[in-house]
Amino acid sequence: MSEQQVLPEAEGFPTAPPVPTAPPVPTAPPARGDRRVLRAALRWTAAVVVFAVAGAGTAYGITRMERTDVPGLATESDGRWDYPRLTKPPLPAGSPGPAAESNPAGTHHADLRALLLPAPKGAKEDKALRGEDGWLATDDFLKEYGEKDDRDEFRQQLTDAGLRHIAARGWTTGDGTRTRVYLLQFDSAAMVEDSFFNKYFSFFDPLYSVRGTESMGFDKGFSEKIVIPGVQRTPYVEAKPYGKEQERYAYLAAGDVLALVAQSREGTAHAVPFRQTVVLQSQLLG
Repeated sequence: MSEQQVLPEAEGFPTAPPVPTAPPVPTAPPARGDRRVLRAALRWTAAVVVFAVAGAGTAYGITRMERTDVPGLATESDGRWDYPRLTKPPLPAGSPGPAAESNPAGTHHADLRALLLPAPKGAKEDKALRGEDGWLATDDFLKEYGEKDDRDEFRQQLTDAGLRHIAARGWTTGDGTRTRVYLLQFDSAAMVEDSFFNKYFSFFDPLYSVRGTESMGFDKGFSEKIVIPGVQRTPYVEAKPYGKEQERYAYLAAGDVLALVAQSREGTAHAVPFRQTVVLQSQLLG
């Protein structure tokens, strides 16, 4: 019987007297040599445990690192540009963000010029887009469009919609890609969406084509999973056959701001830096 279980007395039978147990046999203390062997074994066991813990910690550390942080496991660039860390400009005291419920007009209270995406590392800035005091003239913006009739019609529509001002920035990277970013600010989000974004820049073809383009179509490769709260996006890519350069551009509607992000490059305009640029500019506006 295990664990010294006590059985109940059977009716009519007395309990048997306990059986005396033999006294424990004393064991001899370990010899001096045996104690040395025991201490050595304990030291080696402790060392093995320490190395095992250290090894497990190192393995965990590697699994927590990015692939490019581990020597020998670095991967080649996927084509993204090296942009500086983005920081949104501070809002005036007491002013809500463009997507706040208390801001139904979607007004960007921060300085529009501070919401422009900075150029990536190594790019050469296009100083012509700086404008005067950071504000670009409407006619300079309209130079993006090739047809005179388009420019004249668009200019009148911008005037009728109460265009307040335009901030712009442009640069050229080492591979020859030219980037232009324009932020057009109006009085309300409704003006941006109803008068321009939903009306002229649909998912099929833009009403006004950027200069030098032949046939623009919706960029189906732009992942719909990439969503920036408060920002609508319509990206386009020039279809083959195109001329010396290929063009990519996207219109963004973010509150009271209509944005145009355009990139062109001799041969092929790469998709990765274009989409990266559009997403980062969207984050600044959202």
